[in-house]
Amino acid sequence: MLSHDRVWAAIDALAERYSLSASGLARRAGLDSTAFNKSKRLSSDGRPRWPSTESLAKIIEATGASLDEFTRLVEGRSGSAAPQRTAVPLLGFAQAGAGGFFDDAGYPSGQGWDLVELPTRAAETSYALKVQGDSMLPLYRNGDVLIVEPGAPTRKGDRVVVKTTAGEVMAKVLDRQTAKAIVLVSLNPAHPDRDIPMRDVEWVARIVWASQ
Repeated sequence: MLSHDRVWAAIDALAERYSLSASGLARRAGLDSTAFNKSKRLSSDGRPRWPSTESLAKIIEATGASLDEFTRLVEGRSGSAAPQRTAVPLLGFAQAGAGGFFDDAGYPSGQGWDLVELPTRAAETSYALKVQGDSMLPLYRNGDVLIVEPGAPTRKGDRVVVKTTAGEVMAKVLDRQTAKAIVLVSLNPAHPDRDIPMRDVEWVARIVWASQ
């Protein structure tokens, strides 16, 4: 039986089979990177939202999969084992501060992202930021890749990436966060800690993995 859940599960399975996140699959197919996000699968009133036949045709073409292969995934017959690597969108810190790459909640969107393969699984909404400069020494070096997961719960002591409304993007350690302000401890003792009013914070995302 064809169902909403099975079609979306097949899209996720196809992405995984070809070492992509759902966002990476959408981007490879020439679609908006958020097209297959979990939030897009239901309408605002909770009704199921189905992917268009055009979107399905584009992801099949982009991956080189066959219609039969996708049909098997819809039916829950996976065939070969899923790969052990995944790819996520990648930006440099300077690009991330320039604007146009994130939605209001800090999820990747828009064009201009590169892709980077990881030797680990990543959540559908995760993305990568490449460290530039020495402001995060000694923990993170220039060229290290940080995997960021927006929407993941954060608590005191977590390493996070914060973007301000002024376009500044920084990696820090979360000391505390209230409705009024966020207090961040610098990774590099040569750089000051930060106490930022929440009205000046665009988003906060937890660092879940680094390429060290």
